[in-house]
Amino acid sequence: DRDVPEGMIFIPFCYVEAAANLLTNPALDPDGKIPEFKFCAARISAVESVAAE
Repeated sequence: DRDVPEGMIFIPFCYVEAAANLLTNPALDPDGKIPEFKFCAARISAVESVAAE
């Protein structure tokens, strides 16, 4: 997606089958207990091949 700046990734987290929330930062706001979804470190690496489903 050309709208995502270089050095940044975007993961849609509204789909249950993707389970992206399992990858997000577990930190919570100390007062509201709201999850920190906007900032999370990530490491990206190339995949040699994808298994057929």
